[in-house]
Amino acid sequence: MFNFITAALLILFAALSRLLPHPMNFAPITAIALFSGVYLDRKYAFIIPLAAMVLSDAFMGFYQGIWWVYGSFALIALIGLWLKKIIEGKSSISKALFILGTTLASSVVFFLITNFGVWTGGLLYEMTWNGLLQCYVMAIPFFRNTVAGDLFYVTVMFGLYALIRKFAPKGDVVTAETKKQ
Repeated sequence: MFNFITAALLILFAALSRLLPHPMNFAPITAIALFSGVYLDRKYAFIIPLAAMVLSDAFMGFYQGIWWVYGSFALIALIGLWLKKIIEGKSSISKALFILGTTLASSVVFFLITNFGVWTGGLLYEMTWNGLLQCYVMAIPFFRNTVAGDLFYVTVMFGLYALIRKFAPKGDVVTAETKKQ
């Protein structure tokens, strides 16, 4: 229960951080999705973070293309579920490298899906292969902030969670190993 509450609170705080002033595309979306896949049970890995996103979007305002963002969010949560299996039992260095790799891959997934959504909107680019290519090329300058934000928020969320687990009173932390006993 402690792990669930801690993870859910970190997700909520990350989602609400979207309301603070920040550079364009420097957002916690990828971090929330990856973190949810790794630290929440499968049944909550989509519900809790999606609810947090909808809550923050309710304050920010809903926008055209939101379904592309939420779709990429769901796919990245699936990547997080895969990551959970991969890092189980690995050394800290191996875990960090896998988290870094999936963060970068998730940044690319988000970039490809959301910009495809911009292109399908048909408002900014011709509905041709050249229009799609132009859409991706024009989005490259924003990709730098996406990657920077993803790396920042993944580091903060995964790092804070690890610190909280490390320094929490041992009787309060329920892990898969203690459930089996």
